[in-house]
Amino acid sequence: MSVRVYSGPHSDRGGGPSGWITYLPWAFAVATILGQIVWVLASGSARVTLSILTVVTFFLASASHAVLNRGVAWAAGYLGLTLAFGWGVERLGLATSFPFGTYEYSGDLGFALAGVPLVIPLAWSMMAYPCLLAAQRLSSTTIGVALVGGWLLASWDLFLDPQMVGEGYWSWQDLGWSLPGIDDIPLQNFLGWLLASIVLMWLLGLLPRKIAADAVPTTLLTWVFASSVLANLAFFGRPGVALWGLACMGAVVVPYLWRLWSQPQW
Repeated sequence: MSVRVYSGPHSDRGGGPSGWITYLPWAFAVATILGQIVWVLASGSARVTLSILTVVTFFLASASHAVLNRGVAWAAGYLGLTLAFGWGVERLGLATSFPFGTYEYSGDLGFALAGVPLVIPLAWSMMAYPCLLAAQRLSSTTIGVALVGGWLLASWDLFLDPQMVGEGYWSWQDLGWSLPGIDDIPLQNFLGWLLASIVLMWLLGLLPRKIAADAVPTTLLTWVFASSVLANLAFFGRPGVALWGLACMGAVVVPYLWRLWSQPQW
């Protein structure tokens, strides 16, 4: 079996951390997974609190892993791009209805800047990190990373939006066309997510590639995928959401996990 490892001009191996601090991303990842499990069982204000808290812990897992395994400079670039882009595209959407359609947030998600709850750019940032790493493992080109990573990030929204709309965190004024089985979300929103995600992944793909031990982001990506399918089938009663997410997100997650198993880098 041959092992191919990207070693082009933008590749590098992130310096590995040592000591107790190496467990910090794992601690945040475990807190995220446990919080999301409890979220399913919670209700009312407890569920709102957990919604915000699990975004924060997921974000801290991604951010701390990036700092420890890819360096402060790389992490600063990733955080700056994702947080600014996440807030900016949501602000654009609220002001112009492009690219997601006409929507608005409720006041449940905490402090907002110009109408955008601050937890929203954290959500963009937290998920962009594992999506970027998966795309880079599957493609050696910038455009390939943009397309694969953009598809993966956008497919996550097939799970996210139905769940959050169901909780009343945001809503659309005009649904228009929708995907079969996801009747309460406009198709424009998913197409807008795909466009925005491709642009964000293209920007992140310009950062230097750094090979590192990525078990934490891989675990979180796999958890999001598997738990979202299970939750929509077993707890939320949304088989259409489960099937769309399984097909679209699985189209990248499954080949990514296979690549990790068949062609390990470490």
